[in-house]
Amino acid sequence: MKDSTARLDYQHAEAETTDKLSLSGVKGAIYRSVGALLLAQHADGYWSFELEADCTIPAEYILMMHYLGEIDHELERKLATYLRGRQGDDGGWPLYYGGAAEVSCSVKVYYALKLSGEDPDQPHMRKAREAILRLGGAARANVFTRIALAMFEQLPWRGVPFLPVEIVLLPRWFPFHLYKISYWSRTVMVPLLILWTFKARARNPKKISIRELFERDPWRQNDYFPTRSVLNRLFLVLDRLGLRLYPLLPDRVRRRAIKKAEAWIVERLNGVGGLGAIFPAMINAYEALELLGYPLNHPLRVQARKAIDDLLIVGEHSAYCQPCVSPVWDTAWASIALQEVGDEASQKSVKEALRWLGTKQLLDPPQDWAHNRRHVRGGGWPFQFINSHYPDLDDTAAVAYGMNRSGERSYDGAVQRATEWICGMQSKNGGFASFDADNNHTYLNEIPFADHGALLDPPTEDVSARCLMLLARLGNSSEVSTAKKKCLDYILRSQKPDGSWYGRWGTNYIYGTWSVLVALEEEGVGSEESAVRKAVAWLKSVQRDDGGWGESCDTYFKPEEKGHGERSTSFHTAWAVLGLLSAGEVDSASVRQGIDFLLRTQQADGFWRDPEFNAPGFPRVFYLKYHGYDKYFPLLALARYQNLTAGKN
Repeated sequence: MKDSTARLDYQHAEAETTDKLSLSGVKGAIYRSVGALLLAQHADGYWSFELEADCTIPAEYILMMHYLGEIDHELERKLATYLRGRQGDDGGWPLYYGGAAEVSCSVKVYYALKLSGEDPDQPHMRKAREAILRLGGAARANVFTRIALAMFEQLPWRGVPFLPVEIVLLPRWFPFHLYKISYWSRTVMVPLLILWTFKARARNPKKISIRELFERDPWRQNDYFPTRSVLNRLFLVLDRLGLRLYPLLPDRVRRRAIKKAEAWIVERLNGVGGLGAIFPAMINAYEALELLGYPLNHPLRVQARKAIDDLLIVGEHSAYCQPCVSPVWDTAWASIALQEVGDEASQKSVKEALRWLGTKQLLDPPQDWAHNRRHVRGGGWPFQFINSHYPDLDDTAAVAYGMNRSGERSYDGAVQRATEWICGMQSKNGGFASFDADNNHTYLNEIPFADHGALLDPPTEDVSARCLMLLARLGNSSEVSTAKKKCLDYILRSQKPDGSWYGRWGTNYIYGTWSVLVALEEEGVGSEESAVRKAVAWLKSVQRDDGGWGESCDTYFKPEEKGHGERSTSFHTAWAVLGLLSAGEVDSASVRQGIDFLLRTQQADGFWRDPEFNAPGFPRVFYLKYHGYDKYFPLLALARYQNLTAGKN
């Protein structure tokens, strides 16, 4: 990266050329991009691009097959090919493209490869083993990995947290309760309680062991729970005490708890959408149903397995498993991009998309968010095709924004219900979370089960900005005005000293800053306001020499590196440009060079291609690559730039 003087020289030298390239090339780039996006639209009206995670997900699919003894050897071969192809140069497997080896991911992948028939003496397996041992060995893996290893009898059950099924009987006033944790945590945890209580045991037909990944005998090891804080130490003491006292609990209580957990799971199996519509919950539910006595051909087992298999992306030579699917989110943003284009073909496509989205609104309880907001009516959208208990505010705000922007009065009722639900889900601090309200019992992140630090769903700047983006368009009723003011105050309080905002659901500060700047523009906050000027200055300060922007998932570990990555990407550049445009920077050199970067990097098919992951599932532990982000966000940036510059030249 050149110093600031060099960047100014670069900008001055390139400004005239960039101007010409941008103004002459934008229209053609938009035309190609729209054509590609329309071709990708499903006949039913939606878009659903692939959603990729780290290698733990396909590795867990292989583990599932060997746990159940139901092995599809051809699929296993393709999954193994995918896993081998993503091994890092350091020998392990990272949590995201370009990252360093991570012990939990690496342990699961190594075990999956060995189960699939890989010779542990092959060079890539030796290299992986060395990396895992260098990171402390399998005993240092996270809770979820250790639970899997306990199920395969690779370590003792005392090496995992105390997870009795009786947890489902705890009263709401108790310090821990299922509705005090996030939707993803509770859908993963409830079937996991069944697996722990029954001490689930893998069939493991080949009797494959990974003893070589432990520095010492796992049955003699006593330090499976490194302490993270004083409170964590206290919870560990209570955890071990509970384990000792558990045999004294009457069997009738256990039977009652099992029945309640079973009923909870069955109610939320979500048809072919699967429990929570997320892979970890689905796979736990599928295995729990077997332990509860449901035969392989039982309709619920069949549905649960189909939900899992529908996540597979199977190619000619390799295959992987998605953590979930994102059709509502993809469709909302593809529609917003095409609305910005505004031509006849785009508008026709948007009508079909909005019609499809209209069928997915979740209006009626029972939905889990209602446990904390009993008097609020439903009106949200899910992220996936089907997730009947779990609409989320981010999707709901984006969909309702697109519907409102369309001008179609037929969507007024849907937008009104969405707005009512969003206002009712505002947390006390003025912000909005993803799935629940006031889900911020931070002490729970210190329990032994929560070593991933993502047990909760507190309000975040990016989701709050999306909600404000919608609310700002909906007039000034007392309810909306109050919600807007509280949300705006929360967002302004959350700005970092350097002018950026954190990105919880997209990587990272560039995503968060874009989200907020768009919302501030919709709310009518002037471009001269200090918060906006600070954000603009920060975005310009992290622009790269090629005119683009890029940011690594490393910034969730090292916030001092915010706004920086190995290279520029189309989606980071689009977000930065869109943020600057919302801040009134349409004529700035930074915007022109960002547009020029997008023009230079567009592929022949009209899309862009970036290998980088672009969102956290859970910051620091689980990351995602939305394959749609380098397809519709660059288009949105180009179309918005064209519309703002129309008539000026």
